[in-house]
Amino acid sequence: MSKGTVVLAYSGGLDTSCILRWLKLKGYSVIAYVGDVGQDDDMDQIRANAVATGADDVVIKDLQREFVTDYIFPAIRGNAVYEGRYLLGTALARPVIAKHQIQVARDAGAGYVSHGATGKGNDQVRFELAYYALAPQIQVISPWKTPEFLEQFKGRPDMIRFCQEQEIDIPVSLKKPYSMDENLLHKSYESGILEDPLTRPDPAMFQMTVDPRDAPDQETLVELEFKDGTPIRVTNLTTNETQTDPYELFMALNALGRANGIGRIDIVENRFVGVKSRGVYETPGGTILHMALRDLEGIAMDREVQRLRDGLSPKLASIIYNGFWFSPEMEFLQAAMDKGQELIDGVVRLALYKGNVETIGRSSPSSLYNQDLSSMDIEGGFDQTDSAGFIRINAIRLQAHQAIVSAQR
Repeated sequence: MSKGTVVLAYSGGLDTSCILRWLKLKGYSVIAYVGDVGQDDDMDQIRANAVATGADDVVIKDLQREFVTDYIFPAIRGNAVYEGRYLLGTALARPVIAKHQIQVARDAGAGYVSHGATGKGNDQVRFELAYYALAPQIQVISPWKTPEFLEQFKGRPDMIRFCQEQEIDIPVSLKKPYSMDENLLHKSYESGILEDPLTRPDPAMFQMTVDPRDAPDQETLVELEFKDGTPIRVTNLTTNETQTDPYELFMALNALGRANGIGRIDIVENRFVGVKSRGVYETPGGTILHMALRDLEGIAMDREVQRLRDGLSPKLASIIYNGFWFSPEMEFLQAAMDKGQELIDGVVRLALYKGNVETIGRSSPSSLYNQDLSSMDIEGGFDQTDSAGFIRINAIRLQAHQAIVSAQR
């Protein structure tokens, strides 16, 4: 008799294949669930592998468009950059995957969900916080935190041996030099040889972007149009190709970034669990989009709104990175960020060249930039004599401070 039904977040790789069979051997019925967020996998082969490994059912959901419109675009609008550099490619994909995993569990009447994330990383937190936020009564089976599982599988050799014993046909190698995660927004590389922070990544490792040194010797000129901080059009000014559909627009940016070697970073970051980790990332389209919107804000966003937003952006990035997408604080910050993007309309022109994104022009119907007012060449509408009093008022506290310092010497 089955112990119940488990919906397993399944990738078809070594870990989740072992977990699927392990759950079956423990007496559970297993639904292998795959959230397609743009990973470069053969979904038909993954389905076949899941069935061969023992899945009672396989559910594959195409989440790519939702990932772009409801997760990537809002994060870009909010300037969510973790520790000043990371555009959160992996972290942003987890909540949309978890959301639909819970829906699969509801539809199937399943009482359990499971995943293959380890007990040292961020993904275990992201998945499980999302599960509990969306389905408070759900039961989570996290094998990599289960003593019985850890006793049986102490590392990759044990898992490979288990696959061989169970006749699970999964191509694996003990010599894999690093681990990868991929979706529409990015591709990440970590662990293995990359755990030495002094080791330079092999140029052949990168799969999402060309080496900037091999990128074209001519600039690619691009124009991005935004409405309320959301991209609504991209035009390749070199070829006059235009995309307006959100998904196609983002894929066009990815292609432009890929061809020009845009969006590679190599960082050491702080995981939520308190461990530092080294990650190498490729985020081509997201990097272009992020830089374009930040430039448009310069001309269209109120100064004090921008300062408030920039103070909140690191918190937004941490919320996403740490797995609190489905939380009251996230709802609050998203509302604030969306409010700040009202009237951030206009176009930004960019030059892409060998890994660089250079802004070469911008315009906005809600521009706060007054050329006459800021010009050094004409008087404009600014009475320069007013600046004398402005400076004197702002100097009062400086003079008072200096008087105290001088008296104490």
